Amino acid sequence: MTLGLKPLLDYGKLARIATERAHDYQTASPFPHIALDDFLDQALVEQLVARFPQLKEKPGQTPEAAMTEDGKLPQPNKLWLSNQIGVDPLIRQLYWELNSAPFLSFLEQLTGITNLIPDPHMAGGGVHETRRDGLLMVHADFNKHPQFQLDRRLNILFYLNRDWQDDWGGHLELWARNVSRCEKRIAPIAGRCVIFSTTRDSFHGHPHPLACPPEQSRKSIALYYYTNGRPANEDPTPHKTIWVDVTNTAVR
Repeated sequence: MTLGLKPLLDYGKLARIATERAHDYQTASPFPHIALDDFLDQALVEQLVARFPQLKEKPGQTPEAAMTEDGKLPQPNKLWLSNQIGVDPLIRQLYWELNSAPFLSFLEQLTGITNLIPDPHMAGGGVHETRRDGLLMVHADFNKHPQFQLDRRLNILFYLNRDWQDDWGGHLELWARNVSRCEKRIAPIAGRCVIFSTTRDSFHGHPHPLACPPEQSRKSIALYYYTNGRPANEDPTPHKTIWVDVTNTAVR
């Protein structure tokens, strides 16, 4: 239970961020996004790093089960856990707060997207870990919740990689809407939170094999948010994850 526990999030600070950075978020290129390095207290970040679970491969996470239609492996050496009971209570409390009404209010003010709905099933979300030589092909995420058919609108990624070296790779890449080039690269350093809007052409990933030492890995927490319907200027046609091979595409 979380009753009696101190909040992990500083909601006053979040309100100030929403007020001061909403314009930055909503006008960012190639699609609305923001990277925040002061999202959580550093001492709390260290606790979350220390309590990250030991993930094991499960059915459905094998390379063969995750192949694209043309036989490519879109996310090799990646493991994840969506089950909230399988993580440390501190991470469970963070999940609860990130799905709470006060946090949804912060997201709505920051992004301009109203009537956001959290996902208690955390479909595709939770704790993620990519190991050496792993990658995540550039893609646009599935746009309908698999159970409720709500419209996916926002991703939050929170990184837990202490002492991450730039030459290890693993940068989150945000690509042009026509996938012609990478427009922004964001290092997955511990404590950094990235929030971005998801549409049919919000292409992103970390498409180059990780070069970290074998004992290191790229760790993150991911949550997704939905609405009942999309704006009239966005394509509502249901689709699964759209994978794009950018191996031979120039990077800015």
